[in-house]
Amino acid sequence: MTAQRIDIHAAAPDVHAAMAGVDAAASGPLEPALAELVRVRVSQINGCGLCLSIHTRAAETAGEGRDRLQALASWRASPLFTGAERAALALAEAMTVITDAGVPDGVLAATREHFDETRLTHLVWTIAAINAWNRVGIAASPPA
Repeated sequence: MTAQRIDIHAAAPDVHAAMAGVDAAASGPLEPALAELVRVRVSQINGCGLCLSIHTRAAETAGEGRDRLQALASWRASPLFTGAERAALALAEAMTVITDAGVPDGVLAATREHFDETRLTHLVWTIAAINAWNRVGIAASPPA
């Protein structure tokens, strides 16, 4: 593996630690496997190889199977995901690829069918945190 262009941990350990704290708190009451599915999907969209590697391993540790991880990029066409997972993945995509319309009302309404206010809020923070990590990881890592 090629060295990072920016050592974000060594150069700003306080910021790195604070971000790690936000990330840990963000997923709160979410099932670990669900949080990792969201992190993997967002990392796929953003093209962050480092985060994709980290969170694929974390998803496996949380109990995710290889079949579901391989199907994640095409989750809409796969029967392997629950309604709650589909809602979370749709929200993750809407928050990652932000259009002029923002997060569509229908996506948020579908998510509310599966998540109470607290869990929905933690899901939003989890998606926001992995998007931030992806952007930092992409800036710090050498181009492919």
